[in-house]
Amino acid sequence: MKGKLVLENGTTFYGNLLGGAPVVGEVVFNTGMTGYQEILTDPSYADQIITLTYPLIGNYGTLNAITQGPKPYCKGLIVGELCDFPSNWQNEGLFSEYLRLHGIPCLYDIDTRAITRAIRKEGVMKGVVARADCEDETIQQFLKKELPTDQVMRVTTKWQGLRGDKDAEFHVAVYDFGVKENILHSLVANDCRLTIFPADAKAEDIKAVNPDGIFLSNGPGDPADLSYAVEEVKKLFGYKPIFGICMGHQVLAQAYGGKTYKLKFGHRGSNHPVKDLATNRVYITSQNHGFAVDASTLPDDVIVTHVSVNDGTVEGMAHTTLPIFSIQYHPEASPGPTDNLYLFQQFKELMRKG
Repeated sequence: MKGKLVLENGTTFYGNLLGGAPVVGEVVFNTGMTGYQEILTDPSYADQIITLTYPLIGNYGTLNAITQGPKPYCKGLIVGELCDFPSNWQNEGLFSEYLRLHGIPCLYDIDTRAITRAIRKEGVMKGVVARADCEDETIQQFLKKELPTDQVMRVTTKWQGLRGDKDAEFHVAVYDFGVKENILHSLVANDCRLTIFPADAKAEDIKAVNPDGIFLSNGPGDPADLSYAVEEVKKLFGYKPIFGICMGHQVLAQAYGGKTYKLKFGHRGSNHPVKDLATNRVYITSQNHGFAVDASTLPDDVIVTHVSVNDGTVEGMAHTTLPIFSIQYHPEASPGPTDNLYLFQQFKELMRKG
């Protein structure tokens, strides 16, 4: 079936379409060469249409063990070539069948480089993926729709849950804003048992389980929409050590009194260089975010610890007197592959010191 992508500025791209129902979402691009299934199931991509710049997708099939969420939350996928002949000893099925199973429309045989250039030039924008014969009037009706702002509450856990060995050295309370499975695995691998809370959990709920530390997870959407979480996190300052990743980093910034802002086209990929200002070492990182922390709005008792080599945006920060630190990128995604796992060790040391 022939299909098309129509951006809100009117630019249209044609290709073949797997799935026919029109979908609207924010069109973004990811430059990673592998990890398409992890990208698809990362809750941070909720309501987005993802363009993958690597030309061949599906070449190693699918594997249930590597999914990062219970299901894909994105609205659609755009790829150059969709491979139906995967080669991988762990392969459990065709990627195209995985897309069909979860109802994710995929536009393929399309120039993803041209789409990426359009987004880099104009910035992220709404787009519609639909059949090629879909009428312009229908497309415009979809483009006029306001995109939702409740992504975090749709992807978060609906009840308090447990993970890890009950005899683990540390007990961590996890705020789930859309947490990736690899983050939970990394915490458990660092001798932590977890109590996982919904995004709207109260500070009193966290204190009731008496954790050794508090973790603030990644998640989708605009951090400015999470005022309910920001207010509760403020109440936990000085209670126990806090570690935040991605959305958790942005929630902490707001709890400090800082602000966030939307990037022109975001950081999404597995090869983003980040500089540690304390050591001048540069790490290659995996990233997925469309917003950044405004360093000029942070209070004097919060320092920037890491910055993006590409554009100088804040990639890490820490409180100077309280045991609180955070990073914008994803250490659990193994871009190094182990270069950034020291951050989980750092969290452990803070918990060990109390």
